[in-house]
Formats: sequence, structure tokens, C-alpha cells
Amino acid sequence: MALNYIWIFFFLIAFVIGLVKMIFFGNLDVFPDMVNSTFEMAKTGFEISLGLTGILTLWTGIMNIGEKGGIVKIISRLIGPFFNKLFPELGKNHPAYGPMMMNFAANMLGLDNAATPMGLQAMNEMQKSNPSKDSASNAQIMFLVLNASGLTIIPITIMVYRAQLGAVDPSDVFIPLLLSTFASSLTGLIAVSIYQRINLWDRTIIAYLSGMSLFIAGLIYWTHTLPQESIAIYSKVVSNVFLFSIIIAFLLLGIRKKINVYEAFIDGAKEGFTTAVKIIPYLVAILVAIGVFRASGAMNYMISGIKWSVEMAGINSDFVGALPTAIMKPLSGSGSRGMMIDAMKTFGADSFVGRLSCVVQGGADTTFFILAVYFGAVGIKKTRHALACALIADFAGLIAAIFIGYMFFH
Repeated sequence: MALNYIWIFFFLIAFVIGLVKMIFFGNLDVFPDMVNSTFEMAKTGFEISLGLTGILTLWTGIMNIGEKGGIVKIISRLIGPFFNKLFPELGKNHPAYGPMMMNFAANMLGLDNAATPMGLQAMNEMQKSNPSKDSASNAQIMFLVLNASGLTIIPITIMVYRAQLGAVDPSDVFIPLLLSTFASSLTGLIAVSIYQRINLWDRTIIAYLSGMSLFIAGLIYWTHTLPQESIAIYSKVVSNVFLFSIIIAFLLLGIRKKINVYEAFIDGAKEGFTTAVKIIPYLVAILVAIGVFRASGAMNYMISGIKWSVEMAGINSDFVGALPTAIMKPLSGSGSRGMMIDAMKTFGADSFVGRLSCVVQGGADTTFFILAVYFGAVGIKKTRHALACALIADFAGLIAAIFIGYMFFH
């Protein structure tokens, strides 16, 4: 229901702004621009879905091999106690735990292409035990919010862009980015737990969260000891070794269980292809609304209004230059990436705004895109508190990014 109101809001605001521009300022191009944007974004939505089809088919097939080979039981032993507390309605050894953990791991390593099909597989498994098929279950909401909060520990793509645009030290945003994305994920977890009345003071949850915090602290310390030029190389190698190791491990598990690995892959791949087709209308709908909102100029007016308000309050407004990236991030990954690159080109890759834009870009994920794709893939129309909690996490990540940006770069 929340997506419905957001969708209508984008179109109505764009229409009103278009009328004002045309009637009072004589801008006759605004409506042609908005209409052209609908065609362009509809095409983009289809192309993204089409590109996702092959990736989703591949990884759903791989996950099916792993599932038949017993990967779920192995992962459940490792994280079962923690997941049983966060997803109490799923119970022990639920089939969703395997792809769910693979999705989190892929996101942490910046492997977006691998993370999406694994996440969709997890949603499909949870949907099978969802008593209300058109309404998001508590487990699906918790998973989606944690996914949308975008916990990334190896932001290789951002560091590559910084290097291409002339940053003296492309990896200098690594620690600030890690801190901001951790703040976003932790806030998302707390927000959903409050809605769902999950006891975060449970010993198991405290133990796992403490372990994660220590791991991130250790990772920060380790990267701090590396030569700056080596961080991107290590990140790239570790990410790709991890990804290919998953494939080999699943194949070996299948062989150990004496299953027909090829047939298991084909069965899973067929399901992945079907899922990819289901996504198309949901993705086109949200991208068209976003495109119209941008084409109308609403985004620019919003940024100008925020800057004026901040300056009137006597607050330093240097961070406002990074807000286009922050506002676009929940709406469109490619759009926010474009805003980040534009900020670095305009202000400089090593400027405060350029660096802050990178931290903001990596601090959260594309919330509306994820809601549209993940819920659309399983036919969920009632998202309940998913959007509210995801946006709370996004906002926390943005605030953390701004404060951390001032601490490190201003």
C-alpha cells in the first residue's frame, strides 16, 4: 500500500510542477520531457529485467544444486540460532536460510549481480510458508529491510570510480563508508524489531551482533595496515574468489549427495527465468515514476529548498551538494551512481562533496527498487511496515554519513 501512495505522489508532484513551469514560466518542453522520460524509463526497466534474466537463471540453478546438496543444513548450524531469533516464524532449518545467507554475504562483498538472484530465491522460499500470499510476512520484511540497508564491507565499484576520476587515494572513503552502512543496517534491524516486538536484548542476538561488530572493527584495522593502493586489489580478488568458491562448493556438495547436478541446475534455472519475467511490470512501474519525478525538475527544487532551510538555520551547508546522490539512492541505483559521478566531476573526486557522495552511495541500497523487485517477484501487494523501516534505515545511514564525512574530510 505504501508503494501505491509513493507512486501516485511522484506523478502528481511532477504534473503540478509541469503546469507551473508551462503556465507561469512559458516552459513548453517540460511535458514533452516528462513523456519522453516515461518511454525511456520503461525501456530501461525492461532492459534491466532482461539483463537480470540470465543472471537470475544461472544463480537460481546454482542455488538449487546447493539446496539439494545440503547447504541449508550447513548454514543453519552456523547462523541458525541468530536467524531463529530474527525470523521466529520460519523455525529451524528453513529452506530460505541458505539463499538468505548467500545474499547477505554477496552484498557485503559488493557482488550485486549474485546478491539479487539469491535474495529472490530467499523470498520465494519464504513465500511458500507465508499464510497471506498478497501480504508481506514478518520474515520477508525483516529480510528485505536488512537487504535494503545495504551492508557492504568491500565497496570495490566506488573505489574504481574514484580512481578513474583522479582521486589521489581512491580508498580513503573505505572506513567512513563502512561505518555509515553499519549504522544503516543496525538501525534497520532495530526498527523492524520494534515493529515485530523482537527482543534485541536476547543473549543470542547480542552475541552475534557483538561478533559482527568485532569482525568489522578487525577488518577496518586490517585494511588500515595495507598500502592504500593494495586495498582495491585485495577487495577485487577476495570478492571473485569467494563467488567462484560458492559455485565449486555447491557442485561438490551435489556430487557428495549423488544427485544429478545438471538436472538440478536446469530445474532451478527454469524457476529463475519465470521469476525474472514476473519482475518486469513492477520494475517498469517504479522506474517510470522516478523518471517523471526527475524530468519535472522536482529533484532540483527539493535540493534548493533543503539548502535554503539549512543556511537559514545557521548550519554549514557544504553537505547539501551530496544530497542528490542521497535522494536518488533509494530510488535508482544507476541514478544515484550518476549523481555520485557528477558530484566528483563537478566538485572534484577529493573534494568534501565528492568524498561524501561516495560515502552516501555506499551507505544504503536502492530501497524502492528492492521493494518493487523482491515483493513483485512473489506477488506481494501489501508491504506493511517494510517501506517505513527501510526508509528509517536509509535516513540513519545518511545522517551517519554526513557526521562521519565532516569528521574525516571537512
